[in-house]
Amino acid sequence: MPIAAASAATPPYVDPINHVADEHHRRPPSVELGWAGDMAFGRHYGLPPGGARRVLSSIADVLKRPDIMAANLEGVLGSGGSSKCGGGGGGNCFAFQAPASYASEFRGSGIDIVNLANNHTNDFGDYGIGQTLSALGHAHLPHSGRPGGIAVVRSHGVRVAYVGFAPYPWAASLLDIPAAERLVRKADRRADLVVAMMHAGAEGAGATHTPHGREYAFGENRGETRRFAHAVVSAGADLVVGSGPHVLRGMECYRRRVIAYSLGNFAGYRTLQTGGVLSQSGVLRVRIDRTGRLKRGRLVPATFDYPGTPHRGGGSISQV
Repeated sequence: MPIAAASAATPPYVDPINHVADEHHRRPPSVELGWAGDMAFGRHYGLPPGGARRVLSSIADVLKRPDIMAANLEGVLGSGGSSKCGGGGGGNCFAFQAPASYASEFRGSGIDIVNLANNHTNDFGDYGIGQTLSALGHAHLPHSGRPGGIAVVRSHGVRVAYVGFAPYPWAASLLDIPAAERLVRKADRRADLVVAMMHAGAEGAGATHTPHGREYAFGENRGETRRFAHAVVSAGADLVVGSGPHVLRGMECYRRRVIAYSLGNFAGYRTLQTGGVLSQSGVLRVRIDRTGRLKRGRLVPATFDYPGTPHRGGGSISQV
């Protein structure tokens, strides 16, 4: 940022070099927070050669740039158990289960925390959830999104609390907005900044617009997306990021806080559809100071190519 020249009214005894240094010292510390969209890997659909690390290798440099990088993890990490789909998948039922080792591969690729508040966290029931939590713990990869869950991550002296919400009983509720507000306020008391992650809204190529009112998908109540996002900002969230629609949606600044309603599909292997708007993706990078003030932000464009690999590029970089 260029430094403005001292005005004529500046007293002659002020040392401009020390003055600038003092101003910099008094400036609140800031962190750059990153967000990517949906990730899904599953044995039933075939695991990628080289694992998740190979899939993410072409965009790992982008993932490693933010101080804290978050993403939405669809599915479970582990092996065995009973799938909600019986044989593992087919028809309109999809169940994702990837090796426990993928937790370390996510971390090694630049992901610092994952959201578990989504419709695939329960694909293998309580057994699968337990295995996922164990895998993430072993890899020292933080997570959020369980009922009442708050994960606090520190960077550059700034404490950032992550809370995840979805319209399912195994997640912090997206449908109970007063309860969500209480959880955000609780997180705000524990940290300097709060990031709310929401798995909300309709799905598919026709869902690029975020409507007012309630959204549905496959007969499920997917919440009042805009109302929820505004409510958690009013309760203290400094950044709201979304997943679930599998397409890019718009962003807005509400009360000077960024809301990114969906970044679309990000990474998988034969699990998520590609083509057209379903292949448009990106990585959000937002710099916020300790007081919650937005310093700058950008959406780094990415393309989600068949069979499920993200690549940087595909559009121009948008900045705020």
